[in-house]
Amino acid sequence: MAMTRASDTQGGPVALSKDGLPGWLAPVVHAVETVRPTQLSRFLPPKDGAGRQSAVLVLFGEGAHGPELLLMERASSLRSHAGQPSFPGGALDPEDGDPHGDGPLRAALREAEEETGLDPSGVQLFGVLPRLYIPVSGFVVTPVLGWWREPSPVGVVDPNETARVFTVPVADLTDPANRATTVHPSGHRGPAFLVESALVWGFTAGIIDRLLHFAGWERPWDREKQVPLDWRA
Repeated sequence: MAMTRASDTQGGPVALSKDGLPGWLAPVVHAVETVRPTQLSRFLPPKDGAGRQSAVLVLFGEGAHGPELLLMERASSLRSHAGQPSFPGGALDPEDGDPHGDGPLRAALREAEEETGLDPSGVQLFGVLPRLYIPVSGFVVTPVLGWWREPSPVGVVDPNETARVFTVPVADLTDPANRATTVHPSGHRGPAFLVESALVWGFTAGIIDRLLHFAGWERPWDREKQVPLDWRA
């Protein structure tokens, strides 16, 4: 399969390729190919097709401290998930194409470019995780995984949507000292990461947690270390 060069995310060719990936990504590729939806989350897309189709870009790069992930912090003024660290992403637009085809690939790259200034032509998409559901917002999310083959400058494009853009070393995410369990007043508990002066929790932390686990990168951590959330979270 040809390597992805998705410089035109509006209708251009977008494909998945595992050619030429760095060796350290092999466990992630294996995890993506073998994981089942129920191993990722108990929240799966409604069987009646309800929910707004969306996609996020789970982008692995290589920085000064080794493998890293690209994250952004949503603006505190947004109606949904305000102030929350997340992967770049958002709802599919009609021009992205078939939601059950390459639409999510194109949407993930388009949203990443719009939110972080990322140059999509430097990204090689290599895998897609099963669709998951976020009940609080009604989004059906396709996580699209990429390798930042040719890094480009990134930063806040629209302050009304994004507070900051940052990368997190995978080594920090696997460090037991940076891991915790969030506890929502509703009683819901979930994994969290205290990295880069941010609390990464919710859907994003859940994806990272499962990727670390199924890639064999997870290290034993104290699941009784709790971080309380308030009702606004």
